Amino acid sequence: MRINRVILSSALIVVALVVQVSVLARLQLPGAVPDLVLLTVLGLALVYGHLGGAFVGFGAGLLCDLAPPADHAAGRYALVLCLVGYAAGLAKPDHGRLRSATGPMVVVVCAAIGSTLLYAGVGALVGDTAARHVGLTNLLFTAAVYDLLLAPFTVPLIMALARRAENDPLAETSGGGGSAKNGTSIASGWLSGGTGLRIGNQKGGLRVKAARNRAARAGRIKGVKRL
Repeated sequence: MRINRVILSSALIVVALVVQVSVLARLQLPGAVPDLVLLTVLGLALVYGHLGGAFVGFGAGLLCDLAPPADHAAGRYALVLCLVGYAAGLAKPDHGRLRSATGPMVVVVCAAIGSTLLYAGVGALVGDTAARHVGLTNLLFTAAVYDLLLAPFTVPLIMALARRAENDPLAETSGGGGSAKNGTSIASGWLSGGTGLRIGNQKGGLRVKAARNRAARAGRIKGVKRL
């Protein structure tokens, strides 16, 4: 992976894990805990593709395995998020353009359910039966609902940050406090059924205009020389 991908992914995953452990896990919501780390992996995988998603997922899962208050075998969640990141990366849109919010929302629901099933399945293989006592059906339902509600405010923002770090022309460019502004517009676009992402026509138009100005200036200089 590129160095800018590693730095951005590491920073986003650490922030997501801290917020999840210190805030979301203490809300004492019924059923599952909203998985902000999973949503971060999904957002990065939708930009980086299946290989990048697998690497990001493995690193994020391993960090969750080692960070307190983890009470399971190390590598268990790393395997789950590695597979989820790879699968989510396969859903990366062509040319990075999201035509609607339906596809990413389906990815979020499938990832929430799939990660819960995989985690419970791997736990059953190693003798962990905690999911049976909590209720697997309740966990699946609440995980899908919580992640789906949280996704519009996290996944589009993470995708925008990843594209900005990649110097992707699809990323909206603006000065000053543009990042928070971009995240707000993207989230509103997601909620309204679109993506909130703007195509970089403005940047291309400025370049064409600058080229035309240079050509016109060169023509005037040649005319002066002939006189």
